[in-house]
Amino acid sequence: MPDSWLDLDPDAPFGLATLPYGVFSTAADPAPRTGVAVGAHVLDLGAAARAVGAPFADTVAGPSLDALMAAGRPVWDQVREALTAWLTDPAHEAAVRPHLVERDAVTLHLPFTVADYVDFYASEHHASNVGRIFRPEQEPLTPNWRHLPIGYHGRSGTVVVSGTDIVRPTGQRKPPTEPAPVFGPSVRLDIEAEVGFVVGTPSPMGSRVAVDDFADHVFGVFLLNDWSARDLQAWEYVPLGPFLGKSFATSVSPWIVPVAALSAARVEQPAQDPEPLPYLRGAQPWGLDLRLEVRLNGHVVSRPPFELMYWTAAQQLAHMTVNGASLRTGDVYASGTVSGPEAGQRGCLLELTWSGKEPLHLPDGTERTFLEDGDEVTITATAPGPDGTRVDFGEVAGRVLPAR
Repeated sequence: MPDSWLDLDPDAPFGLATLPYGVFSTAADPAPRTGVAVGAHVLDLGAAARAVGAPFADTVAGPSLDALMAAGRPVWDQVREALTAWLTDPAHEAAVRPHLVERDAVTLHLPFTVADYVDFYASEHHASNVGRIFRPEQEPLTPNWRHLPIGYHGRSGTVVVSGTDIVRPTGQRKPPTEPAPVFGPSVRLDIEAEVGFVVGTPSPMGSRVAVDDFADHVFGVFLLNDWSARDLQAWEYVPLGPFLGKSFATSVSPWIVPVAALSAARVEQPAQDPEPLPYLRGAQPWGLDLRLEVRLNGHVVSRPPFELMYWTAAQQLAHMTVNGASLRTGDVYASGTVSGPEAGQRGCLLELTWSGKEPLHLPDGTERTFLEDGDEVTITATAPGPDGTRVDFGEVAGRVLPAR
């Protein structure tokens, strides 16, 4: 990677290999606007583009990423190439430097308008663990699991940006010792460490998106926490699947990493047996070497490896549209819980505590089976970048508030 006139610390987050997009405001200027994280700064993208006379200035000058996402891959590539040039060529420093803001001084917002939200179930290790927990006498995976990416449609209106407090959900649950359901706050509140993908280029209803067209439609990648009320979910999900146990909140990280930033992180996915049907096959590998880290109240409790996901994001996109369902700019879909084969790689408390039978022992002397009021969960991730650099995803964090 070329050097920047910003003199970036090589170990600092958000180097030139990442250049993620977000939406920010400041105390001096509370209007939300598009920004790019670079080192300890945020670049006001619209203002910088106007200052240098960039042809895409109007596209990146809005209060969200919507217009940029809808512009399509040629514009995405043009903007990223321009950003790299602005931050490495000293000839641009005088025009660009005045539009840098200290990252510690900004407020970050939900970066785009969420259209639809789909959550998948793509980790074989997670799905197998869940099967062993709930169906110990049966095969852990359902018969369809290795044939198609299983998912459900969630609620786009409760997708919130990192840092938003999460109110403990209330609903029906049926304790094993009770003859009938009871109503009240969830007592088995959980998290799911996931990776999210947001669509930029739409597709018309009645068409399909091929596996190898993934990078022409998906704008970027981010972190996602699919908060889950396991007791509400267990009572309601038969026969139609997740509903109120999931729809109360989904947290996303504020920085969207462009797909182009992940070229060095692409890896072959695990072997698939049986071979998927033709529409789920592609010529390009879209496994991603992302390393997640989950902290509960500041303590690391898991390090899930994303490269072990059985179904890739490209396959998920192909499956999501194979019936002719259209894509819209701002459609979000999530990977499902990321888990690995080891105990310390499980991406939710349901697995980490084996449904509460094996409590987590935290360094502060406390124990957890599921989340308590006041708990804060933070998920971070990195990926390899070109020439030994690092791609940073920032964090998605949320704190649990008591039920209302």
